[in-house]
Amino acid sequence: MSSEPSPRGAAPAYDEAEKGTLDKVYPVEKKLTYPADEKTDPFASEKKDVALVAPPVKKDPYAAPKGAKKKPVSKVILLKLWYNTYRKLFTITFTVNMIMFGFAVSGHWPYATKYAGAFAVANFNVSILMRNEIFGRCLYLIVNTLFAKWPPLWWRLGCTSVLQHLGGIHSGCAVSGIIWLTYKVVNTVRNHVNENNIILAIGLLTNVAVIVTAIAAFPWVRNTHHNVFERHHRFVGWSALFLTWAFTIMGDIYDTTNRQWIPDGRHLVRQQDFWYVMGMTTWIVLPWICTREVPVDIELPSPKVAIVRFRRGMQQGLLGRISRSAVKEYHAFGIISEGTHAKYHYLICGVQGDFTRSLVNDPPRTLWTRELKFAGVSNTSTLYKRGIRICTGTGIGAALSTCIQSPYWYLIWIGSDQEKTFGPTISGLIHRHIEPERLLLWDSKVRGGRPDTMKILRDVYQSWNAEIVFITSNYIGNSEMMEGCKEAGIPCFGTLWDF
Repeated sequence: MSSEPSPRGAAPAYDEAEKGTLDKVYPVEKKLTYPADEKTDPFASEKKDVALVAPPVKKDPYAAPKGAKKKPVSKVILLKLWYNTYRKLFTITFTVNMIMFGFAVSGHWPYATKYAGAFAVANFNVSILMRNEIFGRCLYLIVNTLFAKWPPLWWRLGCTSVLQHLGGIHSGCAVSGIIWLTYKVVNTVRNHVNENNIILAIGLLTNVAVIVTAIAAFPWVRNTHHNVFERHHRFVGWSALFLTWAFTIMGDIYDTTNRQWIPDGRHLVRQQDFWYVMGMTTWIVLPWICTREVPVDIELPSPKVAIVRFRRGMQQGLLGRISRSAVKEYHAFGIISEGTHAKYHYLICGVQGDFTRSLVNDPPRTLWTRELKFAGVSNTSTLYKRGIRICTGTGIGAALSTCIQSPYWYLIWIGSDQEKTFGPTISGLIHRHIEPERLLLWDSKVRGGRPDTMKILRDVYQSWNAEIVFITSNYIGNSEMMEGCKEAGIPCFGTLWDF
């Protein structure tokens, strides 16, 4: 599944943790000196006809050519990468909803018009379920158990792709739910003569709260203003849940014919929207039941990285959320562990923002975390016979467990002065559990620059007889490797920025 290699440009810029800790050392040209009483070189006559030739310097075959321009990527490749499974699932979910919505607003489906509120909360129910850690772990467990290694490769790749991009269903249902909720509120306003003003006010507030929650989750907000996203998506989202309960219950117990409240519990529990909201509440509350404050040990191998150690071992391919607070500012990191039998697991936190910087400047003794971790794309590594895990800098946190716990995975770690930057704990885990024949550590300080990542991947993919490549890097590095793998016909999955 490979094609003729194409020349690659310079590899992506490293983040702070990838740059290493050593200062750059430049070679100093040394000149011959002679005693003060000698004014000329005593061997000058012997050197007249001798040409001094420097010994040839062996060029690293994987070093990226300096100054090489990046080859333009095919528009077909770019389109395939852009219209990924996330957007396909969003398109399917949203299109199905809009077809139903079209029948409703055109008057061809009176049932949908009458129960527009139920359609709204049903969509919100599915949307929240897609982001529920427990539901996600169950899906990964089922797929990994049923389809490990034996089905055709295209099927296993499809399973991984759908699991990684469940966010497309999450977003599609959320946007559709907002449209259905708006339709419900508009119908309430139209029928304001028979509706109670309190119901109308609560409906408007619910609509506004849900819209604010959705806007806060836009990628450019979430990726550049994480705390803004979290405060609005979580706390305004919780407010929207309470308002949805009020809007649903009031709407179900108010008789528009007699314009009277009928607080009949038996009637309420027979309404479908009541149980949809109950489902929403359950999916939101469940992960928080697993939240605990736990003791931690923090190792600071360099000013750029904090290694956080927790008790108990973990299976590979999981991520953990940590915070100094019980309910806010949670940050996700890949988990490193030797297995479920291990005594500890670790998170690598590169200094990039206020939270990670505080771990270095003021290391805590305890942190809040969810005991039930959520699964990442690496968790599907069990589906494949052999694979490659390539990462840069702190991306080793998401990649290392897969290669430690399976002898069929090859690790490529690109960085700078890794041992000094990340310390003896991480280096020890690598060298104790990963044999040299399935390990490539690229230190850009030692090897004189950045590598040609695609040349490395093509060679290792062929020699290792791999089926898949998992990539963890920064945005630029991830994009370049994904584009290169697609051009070379190498199946790959990279880091997501879908949220």
